[in-house]
Amino acid sequence: MADTKGFSSIETPGYVGFANLPNQVHRKSVKKGFEFTLMVVGESGLGKSTLVNSLFLTDLYPERIIPDAIEKQKQTVKLEASTVEIEERGVKLRLTVVDTPGFGDAIDNSNSFGAILEYIDEQYERFLRDESGLNRRNIVDNRIHCCFYFISPFGHGLKPLDVEFMKKLHSKVNIVPVIAKADCLTKKEILRLKCRIMQEIESHGIKIYPLPDCDSDEDEDYKEQVKQLKEAVPFAVCGANTLLEVKGKKVRGRLYPWGVVEVENPEHCDFIKLRTMLITHMQDLQEVTQEVHYENYRSDRLAKGIKCKENGVKQERENNVNAQAVANSALSEKDRILQEKEAELARMTEMLAQMQARMQAQH
Repeated sequence: MADTKGFSSIETPGYVGFANLPNQVHRKSVKKGFEFTLMVVGESGLGKSTLVNSLFLTDLYPERIIPDAIEKQKQTVKLEASTVEIEERGVKLRLTVVDTPGFGDAIDNSNSFGAILEYIDEQYERFLRDESGLNRRNIVDNRIHCCFYFISPFGHGLKPLDVEFMKKLHSKVNIVPVIAKADCLTKKEILRLKCRIMQEIESHGIKIYPLPDCDSDEDEDYKEQVKQLKEAVPFAVCGANTLLEVKGKKVRGRLYPWGVVEVENPEHCDFIKLRTMLITHMQDLQEVTQEVHYENYRSDRLAKGIKCKENGVKQERENNVNAQAVANSALSEKDRILQEKEAELARMTEMLAQMQARMQAQH
């Protein structure tokens, strides 16, 4: 009989043990850590940096120098990637935030999104190259998983630049529209602006990140949470890193003569909803990036590669045909010259024979 010493007996009949697999995946994921890349796009002065610092309780831009009005006029769109390692209850997150200073600040903004599109494609290209390389074990994923697009609260909906930008990017990245500085508006104004923006997004055929539908067996609280998040799009937010005391409690917010705007109060803005959406759907954002946007880029890239290869083969064939034609023409030219030489030689031989015959006749 086999020795089973050291193994605990399983009392439940028919129990194999693979129900423990999720725990193994959890342990492995926690040990490895997580990677996430967030892009923030919008005009200067809409509070992008403040919001990002508020979301992750960190200072991503400790040495940033704010350009003055004259410098802003000359400034072009450049991309700045800041990476920070965040740890919470033993779980590590490598967060990269890509900022786009200079976007929408010029008088002519027709080329504002060129650098952004190029950057997104560069990250896909780098990942494709690493994936096709020899060392695939330690690939760093810098692909953009989510893009917060900041919409000004001072307009009456989307500007032409907003529409053009989102239409250019919606097939490459997960776009989440955000109404910046929502504390400038009343609740009625926010609702009106949200409806207007969603109508314009739909009428222009812009595809924003769709929150995944809940399965029928999901928890009721989770279903309600997802429903509220879907209704909150576009998220009207305001950020703040200052701690204020309200009714004996420390809160992060903004102090105004008429009162305090609490960032983490759902009655004041959608900050909590935006953070909940980002954290609870972080895995889904990564999966959509991998399975939809990256696969689209990869298939286009490979199709272009095959087309280039086919064109190369076709060109090579044409070159071979042309070379053969040149060789044939050179050969035929050579034959013609040879034939002319032979004919001339025959004429000279004949003339020589005639001269000899005349000389003999004379003698």
